[in-house]
Amino acid sequence: MSKAVDVRPEDVASIESIIATDYELISDRADEPRDWHRMRTLFHPNAHLIPIERDSDGKVIANVMTLDEFIKSRTPLLAAGAFYEWETAREERREGRMAHVWSSYEAARAPGGESIRRGVNSIQLWNDGSRWWILSITWDAISAAQIQAV
Repeated sequence: MSKAVDVRPEDVASIESIIATDYELISDRADEPRDWHRMRTLFHPNAHLIPIERDSDGKVIANVMTLDEFIKSRTPLLAAGAFYEWETAREERREGRMAHVWSSYEAARAPGGESIRRGVNSIQLWNDGSRWWILSITWDAISAAQIQAV
């Protein structure tokens, strides 16, 4: 497995740091392009990102994507408006070299701003003996309109 020579060791040294870096990299102003290269250093080369969302027919699906497919699909959305996401709660289970993190989050158009959605990330991680890798993230979210209705 090839490792990026420019990976920041502090990004992948712990479960806490890799998850914090992932949230940091997805969050920014619309006019600031995301650092997709740095994000790639967090994910195993065969990682999957799986949003639970509706397809064009309105059917709820698990949309399984590679990191490159995620970047391609989300770049236009993130360029259209500021987006900030932060963790609000965490449950972690670790055994041997693997970990599962249930990371609840909120998102807004400004850091700490009025919530536009909230959800949970189910994050699977692996430590190869020298660093942590994100193997997959599955997430489900509800919009601000859905939050108001609850």
